Amino acid sequence: MTSTETWILCYVFDFLFWAWIIWWGGAKWLEATLASPFFVRCRAPGWSSEGIRVFAWLCLLVSVVVFAMGIFVPDLRCWSSSCE
Repeated sequence: MTSTETWILCYVFDFLFWAWIIWWGGAKWLEATLASPFFVRCRAPGWSSEGIRVFAWLCLLVSVVVFAMGIFVPDLRCWSSSCE
């Protein structure tokens, strides 16, 4: 299980990454580049910047839900089967 501070810090980094793609020009930067499979998804080089932004919105939505679940139910923060 991770501490609350670590959980929040991981979420902040995750949020900033998706916010960069959605609002701060990250989608334009990633559009049709070889870096997009490493940052977004393996099929992303064929996507337009709007497609990358939609994917980022969906990931951000899932991220918010998982973060809230982890805040209210700390046992769900475990990322490996060895957590007890």
